Amino acid sequence: MPKIVDHEERRRRLVEAVWALAVRGGIEQVTLRKVADEAGVSMGQVQHYYSSMQALIRDALDRAVRAVNTNIEKAVRAADTTSPEALLRACLHALISPDEESVRLMRFSLAVAGRAVSDPTMAKVLAPGDDELLSFSAGLIVAARQERGSEPSGEERTDADICWSLAMSLGVDVALGYRSPDAAGRILGYHIDQILGPEQHEATT
Repeated sequence: MPKIVDHEERRRRLVEAVWALAVRGGIEQVTLRKVADEAGVSMGQVQHYYSSMQALIRDALDRAVRAVNTNIEKAVRAADTTSPEALLRACLHALISPDEESVRLMRFSLAVAGRAVSDPTMAKVLAPGDDELLSFSAGLIVAARQERGSEPSGEERTDADICWSLAMSLGVDVALGYRSPDAAGRILGYHIDQILGPEQHEATT
């Protein structure tokens, strides 16, 4: 029986080698030879899946973005709630998670940030959120404000954009050790409270 090759697993292994090399020495230090050595495979196998260094880096970026989105989705599922405010907090806090995978992805994002000036494709890994995510988050903000008894501002999409930008910045601080996850969480929680407004309690007689 012929050996069954898991091509997706091989590509993932090569991409993870790129992530590791970029985190240790910067994206400029990543070469096809170093990727092969890091992944423990031959140069021929690397070239079989990726025709050029550019193609490999692009796939590593795409997979990093998808991995971050997957972490956000996992956080939403783990929250196990229908409360819009709780879901919003779960989404945003996913970027400041101290777990090894999240920190590695954040550090990889930083490693490629320097190339974003000359290569716009590099910038997307540090983007605060795509259109679908911003729209979803804006909807949560609207619903959470209603839940608190606050009036909608009409600027919920802008608020969502600011939230993701702040969460990304705090995630970078956590990844670099500038802030603890708890400290970052307090700052993010404070900002969420500010944009949602105070809870309105009905007057009792």
